[in-house]
This record gives sequence, structure tokens and C-alpha cells, in this order.
Amino acid sequence: MSSSDNHWEVGTDIGGTFTDIIAIRRDSAEARIAKVPSRPDAPVQAMLEAIEAVGLRKSEVKRFVHGTTRVTNAIVEGRLPKVALVATEGFADVLEIARYRRRDLYRLDIPPKSPPLVPPERCFGLAERLDHEGRVLKALDEAEIERLVAWLKQTGVQSVAVALLHAYANPIHEKMLGERLRDVVAHVSLSHEINPEAREYERTSATVFNAAAMPIAVEYLSELEQRLPIGPGLQVFHSAGAMIPISAVKRRPLVMAMSGPAAGVSASVSIARQLGTSRMLTFDMGGTTTDVCLIVDGQAEMTDGRMLGDKPLRQPMLAVHSIGAGGGSIVRNGPGGLTVGPESAGSEPGPACYSRGGLEPTITDANAVLGYLNPETKLGDRIGIDIESAKRVIEPIARALGLSLTETALGIIKVANATMARALRRVTVERGIDGRDCTLLAFGGGGPMHAAGLADLYGIAQVVVPSASSAFSALGCLTADFSFLQQQTLRAALDGIDLVRVSERIGTLIDDASAPLIANGVAKAEIQVELVALMRYAAQNDAIPVSFTLPLDVAKLKTDFLTRHHELFGYATGEPCVIESVRVQARRPSTTVVSRPATAARAVSSGQRTCSFDGFHDIATAIIDRTALTDIVSGPAIIEDAWSTVVVPPGWQAKPDVAGNLFLTRRAA
Repeated sequence: MSSSDNHWEVGTDIGGTFTDIIAIRRDSAEARIAKVPSRPDAPVQAMLEAIEAVGLRKSEVKRFVHGTTRVTNAIVEGRLPKVALVATEGFADVLEIARYRRRDLYRLDIPPKSPPLVPPERCFGLAERLDHEGRVLKALDEAEIERLVAWLKQTGVQSVAVALLHAYANPIHEKMLGERLRDVVAHVSLSHEINPEAREYERTSATVFNAAAMPIAVEYLSELEQRLPIGPGLQVFHSAGAMIPISAVKRRPLVMAMSGPAAGVSASVSIARQLGTSRMLTFDMGGTTTDVCLIVDGQAEMTDGRMLGDKPLRQPMLAVHSIGAGGGSIVRNGPGGLTVGPESAGSEPGPACYSRGGLEPTITDANAVLGYLNPETKLGDRIGIDIESAKRVIEPIARALGLSLTETALGIIKVANATMARALRRVTVERGIDGRDCTLLAFGGGGPMHAAGLADLYGIAQVVVPSASSAFSALGCLTADFSFLQQQTLRAALDGIDLVRVSERIGTLIDDASAPLIANGVAKAEIQVELVALMRYAAQNDAIPVSFTLPLDVAKLKTDFLTRHHELFGYATGEPCVIESVRVQARRPSTTVVSRPATAARAVSSGQRTCSFDGFHDIATAIIDRTALTDIVSGPAIIEDAWSTVVVPPGWQAKPDVAGNLFLTRRAA
């Protein structure tokens, strides 16, 4: 037996409720899927348990890629280690001043701003100064560095964020501090490495977030390296939709924020390209959140950042919009009626129907009451479905509303779907896209159960449920490219542009983005480079992305900018244009085949079950084994495999293709 016979590639997605895993053998089409409960306090142990769940030994795993919400959760929940901030003298209060806008315009009962990430007593003003072009106005001397070192030792912190004024234009002073401070504190985060762009507040905020995340990430990534010692094969998925080596993540752990949802989008891009779908909406409903993203012409929308915990997180990432409405989201009956989330039952104790001690009603419990979940099977081969427990927690709400259990459960599903529809509008209507023209790609543990109802509500005509839908984000970890991304402020007016200077800056960015790949054994000839200019009119504040190639064709770049500006805003003018920043992504394309079958090892029994739908209560519903499905199925039907459930309501039909995808459409009248 050759060594390649046991060469397995493994992708995992660590969610709030479950850790999903998919393993693909390199030399064949064999694939294995599993799902184990997440362990928020022991994520590495959960990953190792997932490997065991697919019947593999650690020695058989040659490549292991994972996405996680660990950093995101720590930021949102405020569980971050203490950090010190070093800023230019006179700017140490940048986080306290923040932006001149209230958290909520109409609420006077809450503070106008949330507390700064770093309190004033842990902020240090350093005597140094650069101008906006990077020229040194006040040099950083040795005595000032010694003063900083003495102050840092007094604070007792293990992480320090350095964000000096205009360091994006010239990092000379930050590099000096980086060399000296690494002997003083365990973790040093430099703004020119984390977010080398203008916007001092956002750049400083991102640098502080990264510094706070470093102890969390380094600890658990080091444990993973120790317990799964496979060298360069150990990789992490990042929020821009690709994978990077662990060595790079330890210095920039902020790239892991939103990495789990980004993995699902990455796999969705592959599906969109395979199907030739010009506009696709991803719908990833997990146990804790629902994540949506727009894919246009085979490219996922990108953004320069997002808000996390009322604070800006500025770095290039996939434009994933998340809401606190997952399968484990808790249902409440308040003064305004039923609400779902954002509080979640999580993995411990989980929904009441899991029989693990859950005492509050969740969306999953409503699905169980309606008959959508099979009480005879076990999720992840471990968790059974207890319908009576689900009824017991929903009954108080039904009694308060004066409704039957079925009517209440249907009401919960309607509220959940309405919440998710608002998320779809955020990524379509607010970006000038008619969501009704899109195809909905449903995955995650709960996505295929809610997809048809959500499509009905939103007016979408077609739903696609991919093969391995419940572990789709884990699959995305494997099928994504190996890449690294850099984005830096350039500020070059197109009129009179210095092409030599601009080309040199872009060349440096390409080298910086390629370096982590080359350091992990990727040949330079294998690396592909994508270039994007973030452009604006000279008097504008925000920039829009425009792709370009080298050598830079200024006339074409301006024409493309004007065309894109007109598409987004309905007009374009002859005003001067500026390249605000340049984004460079170096990638080695994935060699993992997306269309490989990823079926469960065991089949499910077929037959009938009593289910309820909107307008159809307690009707006989066909239960169909997805692995045996070859023809069109008309609703009402429940299509199951060992890991997922697809609900086909009355008036809908499902049709499989040869790759294992299911296409849900409304039946012709």
C-alpha cells in the first residue's frame, strides 16, 4: 500500500453549536462527513473528536484546514485580554474620541458611545511624528523608546498595539518599536502590518483587536500544532475567502474573524460557477447565526470591514451579513409579540428537543413540533430528537397566545423567516440588486429546512441545496485557494499619476502578499495575482473597487471606474479621480475537486410522517432518502440523509442532478 492511499484532506468548521467535518481522500472520490458538538472551552479537542468521528487516525491526515468563529465570539462577547496602546503624542485618545456619531440616534437612555477598547490609563503618547506622505517631522529617539519600555513594564500587559500617525505611508518608527518591544511583551501588533491604510480610528481599532486576539489565537493554534503535528498541512481559513498558513495567522489572528461563514461562501462561489448562475444568494443557517452573502458573476462581494461589538473591524473580507437567528436561537413572547434570537441555546445545553437539558424554546424545537425532524435518527450519530420535550417548552407560549402548538410553531417559523428575509434585503436591495432575480443556495444545519419558505416570502423562484449541505462550510475550507491578501493606502490622483512610483508600490505589495505562500513551499510560478484599485472622486470619502492588471492602463482604469460608479449610483461625472488604496491577493488555485460525492455512510429509512405547513396542518408527508433520489419529488415531502433535512412544502418540487445537488422550484399551477 502506497503512502498516498492514506492521504486524507480534512476541512472543519467550528460553529457555535456543532463542529462540522468533511474528509476527502486524495487518490479517490471517497468522502466522509460527520458532525460533533462544539466545545467552546476546548476547540482543539472538538476538532480531534471530529477526526475520530469520520473514522480517521491523526496519522492519516496530511492536510487540515479549519474555519472558526472563536476570535469573532471573543470580540462580540467582550472576552478580550488587556491590551496597551501606543500612539503618536497627542493622538493617544483616538479610541476614546472615535467617530462623532451616537450608537443610537434616538435613545437617550444609553451612553452615546461604548467604552473605548483601551482605557486612557493604558494608552501611551509617543513623541514622534510623520506627515501624510511618510516624511519624518520628528524622529523617534532612544530615550523615548526607553520611556515607553519602562511604562509598559509597569502596566503588566502581555499584548501591545502600536498605531502611529501615518505609519501606513512610512512604517519606519513602528518597525523600530516592533524590534524593541518583542523582548518586553509577549505579543506586539503593528498597524502597518494589520491595516496599512488611512482612517486613524479604524486602523487603530483593528490593531487593538489584533493585539487582543493574539494570546487567544497563539494559545489554541500552538496546541493544535502540538496535537496534530502535520507541518505546512495545517492551515486556517480567513475572512477574505481563502486559506493561509498558521505561521501567518499567529501574527495576524484578526484574519480569522468571520472565517467560518467565509468558508461557506467560498464553496458557494464554486457552485455558482459550475451552474453558470449569474446572481446567487448564500443562505447559511447554523445553530447560532444565519449568514448571507451575494455572489455576482462568480465573484463574492467584498467589503473593507464591518462592525463587531459596536467597534469597527477594518480589513478586507467577504461581505457576509450575519444575524442572530439560527436553529438554537431562543424564542420569546414579549410585549411586541414573538421574537427569535439573538440569544442562543448553543451546543450546551442546546435546543430542548436534543434532551441535553435545554429549557427554553428555540427555532429547532419549532421544526421538531412541525414534524420536520426525524425522531428515529440521531444528529451526528449522537444527538436524538425528543419531540415531547420540544412541545413542552413551546406550550407556555402557545397558551399565552391562545393558539395550538402547531399554530405557534408555524408562527415561530414565520418570524424566523421574516428576520432572515431582512438580512437578504441588506445584501441585495441596499446594493442595487433585485433579490428576486437571484438563486438561493441553502446550506448549514437549518438552511435547507427554511429555504423554500424564505424563498416564498422573498419572491425567489429557485433554491439549490448542495451535496453535503450540512457540512458545506467545512467543504469550503478544502476547496478554497491558498492565498494571502494585502491592502494599502496609495492616494494617487489619475491626472498626472507617477506610474513609476505607483508600479513600485504595487510590486512591493505583490511581494508581501506572495511571501507567506512561498515560505510554505508554493513555487512563485504557481502564484496568481489579482489587483483591485479602490477608487473615488477627489471630493468623495468612500471608494469603490475596480479590477486592473499590470502594466497599469490609466485610461482603461478611469473608464472602468466611471462605468462602475454609474452602475452603483446612477451617475458619473468628469471630476478628477483618485486611487485611494490598492488591494493585492496572491493565490495558488485549489486542486481539490468540488464535484466529488460527499454522501453520508448510512442511509435513512423512507416512508411517511405527519407534518404541518403554512395552510396545511397535520398532513401525510413523504419521507425520502436523499441518497436514493433520482427523479422529481413533489411536496409535501421531507428529503433526508444522515446529516441534513430538506423541507419541500406543498406547491414546491425538488429535482436532483448528477452531482448530488437538489433544485427546489415552485410547481406550475
